[in-house]
Amino acid sequence: MPGLFKRASVSLFALMLVLPAAVHAQTAKTVPESQMQMQLSFAPLVKQTSGAVVNVYAEKIIQRQSPFAGDPFFEQFFGQQMPNRSEKQSSLGSGVIVEANGTIVTNNHVVEGADDIKVALSDGREFPCKVVLRDDRVDLAVLKIDTKENLPTLAIGNSDAVEVGDLVLAIGNPFGVGQTVTSGIVSALARNQVVKNEFGFFIQTDASINPGNSGGALMNMKGELIGINTAIFSRGGGSNGIGFAIPANLVKVFLASADAGVKSFERPYVGASFDAVTSEVAEALGLNKARGALVVKVSEGGPAAKAGLKAGEIVTAVDGISVEHPDALLYRLTTAGLGKSVKLTVIENGREEQLPLTLARAPETSPRDQRTIGGHTPFTGAVVENLSPRVADELRMPSESAGVVVSDVKEDSPAARLGFEPKDIIVSINGTNVTTTSELSEIADSDPGLWRVEIERDGRRIRQFFR
Repeated sequence: MPGLFKRASVSLFALMLVLPAAVHAQTAKTVPESQMQMQLSFAPLVKQTSGAVVNVYAEKIIQRQSPFAGDPFFEQFFGQQMPNRSEKQSSLGSGVIVEANGTIVTNNHVVEGADDIKVALSDGREFPCKVVLRDDRVDLAVLKIDTKENLPTLAIGNSDAVEVGDLVLAIGNPFGVGQTVTSGIVSALARNQVVKNEFGFFIQTDASINPGNSGGALMNMKGELIGINTAIFSRGGGSNGIGFAIPANLVKVFLASADAGVKSFERPYVGASFDAVTSEVAEALGLNKARGALVVKVSEGGPAAKAGLKAGEIVTAVDGISVEHPDALLYRLTTAGLGKSVKLTVIENGREEQLPLTLARAPETSPRDQRTIGGHTPFTGAVVENLSPRVADELRMPSESAGVVVSDVKEDSPAARLGFEPKDIIVSINGTNVTTTSELSEIADSDPGLWRVEIERDGRRIRQFFR
């Protein structure tokens, strides 16, 4: 239902608790068998791990339009450009120290758009920090504070070992009231369609998570990080017993990218599009359960095509691990890592086979040839590039997109005033198809006077006329 999923963002000292040393020594999971076992406490584990959870303070300056804008009387004194007010907007979230040198993992939405970010340790000390890497699709960010001392850390566990019913702990600063510890169990796995991100694969828990817990740790009974708390299901803004965390195995891959010094987080390029398997599709294909990722389209020459994947097939597992839906498939491929090879379990006509898939970066099949259009045209001020899978991925567009795309529009330029937007694909001008940036530049230089422009925006064709 729209509006029910909310980011768990304000402030977080999130931490998970672990059973005492006697329980640590056990390898099998057990249930309490006596009153003595029921009196066991999470306190030793909290003391051991809470120092690795921090508060993240993010501030940004926003411009508020003057309330007198458009008023003829005030515009006589100030002109058309009415003075705007600058306001400081603050948000509070949490983070987890994962490396002793001051490397911290949190949610992207905690720090997105921030002009100033500070981190407060559990002992009250504050440090300025910088953003090393962030990505809105996976809603993760890596921060770094400058310190010469070794800070307490939380070990990153294997989230694939998590099972429904496992005990978990969360520590955070809900509603800014101070560090708070909550306990619960893992309620479900592989949840998707939780938030509007492209990426949807979450651990669901009933450990109480509220606004302010974003970026904090979800912890297992070994004192390991198994997830970063991210969102809650809420009708009124508070906890209703359903919270969601990004699995730790994705955090590992993201952290490795940050440590490698990359500027943007890259996911493997598959060269295929997928859809969910409905009950109707499952019945038609003779499946006993509606699960997996239905192959809708395969790009020619891409990794999926080279692996032998075809439209109409269903991917049900990656390296033997079940795939519940297309988001789960993307998660499995991403956590496998670039440069690796995986085996896809594929079903076609009731027959199951294994296909090897090499995980590579999205290719730049044609040079992007970035240009800023000048002169006196409707496109003046538009930054355009040749589309390729790499450019499409950077712009968050479907990988099969082709042609010339507007990647940016200069503020107050003719292109901006005429309504051109980033991600617009310029299809044709005056009936001539546009396939490269050089063709667009040539047409712009010819100055035909009358411009009949066809663009593609969010899958829709739009025709416009300019003079």
